[in-house]
Amino acid sequence: MHAYRSHTCADLTKADVGRDVRLSGWVHRVRDHGGILFVDLRDHYGITQVLADPDSPAFAAVERLRAEACIRIDGEVKARDPELVNPKIPTGEIEVYIREVEVLGPAEELPLPVFGEPDYPEDTRLTYRFLDLRRESLHANMMLRSAVIREMRERMWQAGFTEFQTPIITASSPEGARDFLVPSRLHPGRFYALPQAPQIFKQLIMVSGFDKYFQIAPCFRDEDPRADRSPTDFYQLDLEMSFVEQEDVFAALEPVLRSVFERFGNDRPINADWPRIPFAEAMKKFGTDKPDLRNPIEMQVVSEHFHGSGFRIFAKLLEQEGTEVRAIPAPTGGSRAFCDRMNAFAQREGLPGMGYIFWREQGGETIGAGPIAKNIGPERTEAIRQQLGLGAGDAAFFLGGTPDSFESVAAKARDEVGSELGLTDFERFEFAWIVDFPLFEKDPESGEVDFSHNPFSMPQGGMEALEGDPLKVRGYQYDLACNGAEILSGAIRNHRPEIMYKAFEIAGYPHDEVDKRFGGIAKAFRYGAPPHGGAAAGIDRIVMLLADEVNIREVIMFPMTQRAEDLLLGAPNEPSNEQLRELGLRVMPREG
Repeated sequence: MHAYRSHTCADLTKADVGRDVRLSGWVHRVRDHGGILFVDLRDHYGITQVLADPDSPAFAAVERLRAEACIRIDGEVKARDPELVNPKIPTGEIEVYIREVEVLGPAEELPLPVFGEPDYPEDTRLTYRFLDLRRESLHANMMLRSAVIREMRERMWQAGFTEFQTPIITASSPEGARDFLVPSRLHPGRFYALPQAPQIFKQLIMVSGFDKYFQIAPCFRDEDPRADRSPTDFYQLDLEMSFVEQEDVFAALEPVLRSVFERFGNDRPINADWPRIPFAEAMKKFGTDKPDLRNPIEMQVVSEHFHGSGFRIFAKLLEQEGTEVRAIPAPTGGSRAFCDRMNAFAQREGLPGMGYIFWREQGGETIGAGPIAKNIGPERTEAIRQQLGLGAGDAAFFLGGTPDSFESVAAKARDEVGSELGLTDFERFEFAWIVDFPLFEKDPESGEVDFSHNPFSMPQGGMEALEGDPLKVRGYQYDLACNGAEILSGAIRNHRPEIMYKAFEIAGYPHDEVDKRFGGIAKAFRYGAPPHGGAAAGIDRIVMLLADEVNIREVIMFPMTQRAEDLLLGAPNEPSNEQLRELGLRVMPREG
């Protein structure tokens, strides 16, 4: 017999009754039922119930077992009594009578329990991550993540893509976040960077004559903390294709992602057609470029009903250039209690409140009520109701100002209304392509124009588009939103040197600066670059959606804390003086 096991803890069935077996695993829990000791023995594959009675030669040793000790047992498979069968586990029809037990790895008193799913402080969980990972839910999340990556890889190969690896030590490049810098020992005073993404390398692969590339790529960004974002590193399904337009990229990706969500989404429905929503339309209707389309609510501009009205806050506001008033319809939300709850929500978001109208049946007519209705009068109130398609028992909430001043709160309010009123179908996946992103944006403080998204994107209209107002230029850029999360971003690339230089010039990068910072790709584009485009899908966020988790650390095996600390291994730590001397570095004390 094998030194440690003849079977795993998920193998044994009623067909094995009477067999002598050897199992190894961890003591999940010990129960004493009338002097008989039952042990749930757990390994990677499952759980088997093993037991010892006072007649067993192993009884005394089993009595001394502690939770999470790693043990080996020898014993005989017995059938459970019919009334004691556990249909929830594959081994539920049998148990193993222990004749011999050996402790392979003793366990001290646990800093956090593994049995059950206790809500323990995150710092404790991350400090003892090796114990945390033994918990059923987290173990399942890691296995789900592995299966998702395997599915992606197999589907990409089936679609004709070839897997290549790009460098991990490279040069700094602007990808919208801070770099992690790596000092060079051989070149004192100079630094490498960990790649924020394989962006330039994958484009160079296309210029090199390869047609379809992909990899499961690690990316490194010095990010600020967020629940859905790792502060240090993450993985993405990265891909690039030559001789393609935007729709070709969509056609290549949709089957891959649909397959992943169909296979691992617990039979939740997926919308058949993934709409293409222009960025401007998404912001106007949903207040965000990653809308949750499970919620049917669409915001509308209702400014015309407030111009010159008795509601002076909005009337005065609309006298200023670039302002508007938007309504968030709330079907079935027509009660003062609900409107008060939404007002409280707005105040938690830093607003003084949200104006509202709710409609009720009165004398055979649908009448508007609330402070706004009183101030603007019945005619305007009815016009708003007609525009929004609402009726008795419904409500609407209003936000005004420049769109960028209220859209983020409006997006949250829309989600809150949909959730509170039961309008959002949480048991499905809704995908949408967000397209036609602005290529440039203006800094509200400095007034300078910079790239708003990916700097290597082709402008719609090519060079001619760059001759006009840069803020009107749209790029061949796209995101894929699912259930309120951005899970993919990509673009058709700007492969023409003259168009690339012009775009960077508009963003404040002169010709020589482009050559200095992006000399490799600028040089490559002068030697027959093909039209190409691609995307990157965030694996961590995809697994979050599939696992129904709201914290990204629940789907990463060894995550950092929100403060970018590894509590298990103690990173970041202080380098030794010898390491600093070798690198020619000195650590300066932080001021203050």
